[in-house]
Amino acid sequence: MAKPKKKGGPKQYLRPEARARKAERDLCYAKGWVWNKESGACSKSGEGTSTSYLQRKKKKLESQKINCKDGYDYDHNTKKCVPQSHNRGGTQAKNKKDGTKAENTKN
Repeated sequence: MAKPKKKGGPKQYLRPEARARKAERDLCYAKGWVWNKESGACSKSGEGTSTSYLQRKKKKLESQKINCKDGYDYDHNTKKCVPQSHNRGGTQAKNKKDGTKAENTKN
């Protein structure tokens, strides 16, 4: 019989300074803020590593600026307005395989 897994996964063995820095960085990301790797500072906005929430917010703002007509969505890869049915599966280059039916018929 296999050993039961530890709650929270394997333990990371870090130096006390590294553990404190990691805790500060994790808290920064959990709040949806930006962590600057060079200075080791946390801020609500500015230069640094963006979180997925901030990236999504930026893409939404970008697509609302374009103002596509009804039935069309803004495709961030091609930077154009495309039909909604085409944009749902992701847009890959023609030489790359994509699993969606709508994408295959469009290309």
